[in-house]
Amino acid sequence: MTNKSSCLVSAIVSVLLVQLLFSTSGSLQPLAFDDSSVYETFLQCLESYLSPHDQISNLVFTSTNSSYTSVLQAYKRNARFNSDLKPLIIVTPTSIPHVQYAVLCTRRIGYRLRIRSGGHDFEGLSYVSDSPFFLIDMSNLRSIEVNIETNSAWVQSGAILGEVYYAIWEKSKVHGFPAGVCPTVAVGGHFSGGGYGNMMRKFGLSVDHIVDAQIVDASGDLLDRKSMGEGLFWAIRGGGGASFGIVISYKIELVEVPETVTVFQVESNPDEGLADFVYRWQFVAPTTSNDLFMRLHFSHPKTTQLEQGSNGTASFQVSIQALYLGKADDVVSLLSKDFPELGLKRQDCTEMSWIESVLWYGSLNYRSSPKVLLDRKVVRSPNDTNSAKRKSDFVVNPVSREGLGDILKRVAGQLQFSMTFSPYGGEMSEIPTSSSPFPHRAGNLYKIEYVGNWNEAGEKAERAVMTQLRRMYSFMAPYVSKNPRRAYLNYRDLDIGKMSHGKGYRSYEEGKVYGMKYFHGNFDRLVKVKTEVDPANFFRDEQSIPTLPMKL
Repeated sequence: MTNKSSCLVSAIVSVLLVQLLFSTSGSLQPLAFDDSSVYETFLQCLESYLSPHDQISNLVFTSTNSSYTSVLQAYKRNARFNSDLKPLIIVTPTSIPHVQYAVLCTRRIGYRLRIRSGGHDFEGLSYVSDSPFFLIDMSNLRSIEVNIETNSAWVQSGAILGEVYYAIWEKSKVHGFPAGVCPTVAVGGHFSGGGYGNMMRKFGLSVDHIVDAQIVDASGDLLDRKSMGEGLFWAIRGGGGASFGIVISYKIELVEVPETVTVFQVESNPDEGLADFVYRWQFVAPTTSNDLFMRLHFSHPKTTQLEQGSNGTASFQVSIQALYLGKADDVVSLLSKDFPELGLKRQDCTEMSWIESVLWYGSLNYRSSPKVLLDRKVVRSPNDTNSAKRKSDFVVNPVSREGLGDILKRVAGQLQFSMTFSPYGGEMSEIPTSSSPFPHRAGNLYKIEYVGNWNEAGEKAERAVMTQLRRMYSFMAPYVSKNPRRAYLNYRDLDIGKMSHGKGYRSYEEGKVYGMKYFHGNFDRLVKVKTEVDPANFFRDEQSIPTLPMKL
């Protein structure tokens, strides 16, 4: 028997033992305490491991604590979940041992655990649950150590992307990192789900530049790449870290960026051959120079009252937002050949530094100090009504002009959402599908993001947006990937499948429904890793990686 087989057999035995130790439903059964007893028991458990200098009582919050609401709301980015079940206990660790012992004590008492880095999970799975749970908030673990001599940095999971970019810029004006355009997204969720941004056609994803990591597993052990093994290291680079443990930090390789980059945003008139324009875009954007990223965005004007076109449909805008890793004259020359339909002119372009392009893409004033990237924007209240929903698709074959015409007509009639097309190709097509759990590589032309944002409170407003998003998603089925219809993990979407509460260890078939859409051919490998490292399925949520199915 091989070492790998022996490891898997041991994991299977562990699963069987856990099934006998806990309920027949496969769910951990919390001990019968009231809320105050749970808090005291948890606190006593932590204090048995840690010294008085840790002042654990200042890091653990329950609903009776005056700071509980502000701690919970600080990184609760989506008002859709304001009324959902709230954590019995929030832990805000300031050191790695705090995380290790919080895991051990949560398991000892028998509760489920959620891990929140920046709170941007679009289905709230990092801070809500369908059963009583504890929350570990990683926002205090945000250190960033940049080493330009080795072109690397250690970044903790609680750091936000803006802080990462700023820390790199402080050390070098010709280094950067390929990650997302939203500065307040935290490293923990972004990296563990893949991490894409406007330099992916040049450098690939964030996970393609991770060379080491630290994770606390279900036993409370702190592991690095060597001690966790290549299987787990592979899994937490795109497979969703929260299924396997609590990722403390990642070591990343920096990339070199030019001193001057160019950005531009060009809007197109819907009445001027728009279907032909988009049709041409989908051939150019994925195949042009790897230095160029051109995102296509469909949206309605941001006015208090949408104007109606002559045909009775709502007017809307189509824009291209782009980053070119080079000078303006070069990109104008490039697109005059590759995409003359765009009509790009020198005056449409703005040259700037890479860090200024981060500000520009993040809808910030690029002429302001980069210190604005350190603003976490965490001042939120329970009455905040900013809500969001996302869905995603991948296009593998060009959509016909006729098909695009039908899509544009459909978009024009929908007031409640927008759509974004992000081109692939370039380096994304060169990296093997199996190099990380993220499978959307060669063969994908572009990704579609369905964007639903609304500020009105109440079920009526939510239902209006959800209905239009889901109808548009259904309408798009003939034009996107099939068997399975694929999706991007970091645009979390419970509509495509989820685990039922109480299924426990018999959840493989449910997990496969959404797992194949997120991970395609990499799903079963993720399941094997999960079974080996967390056979008791302690780290779980409605869309976590399941363990292998077992029969008693």
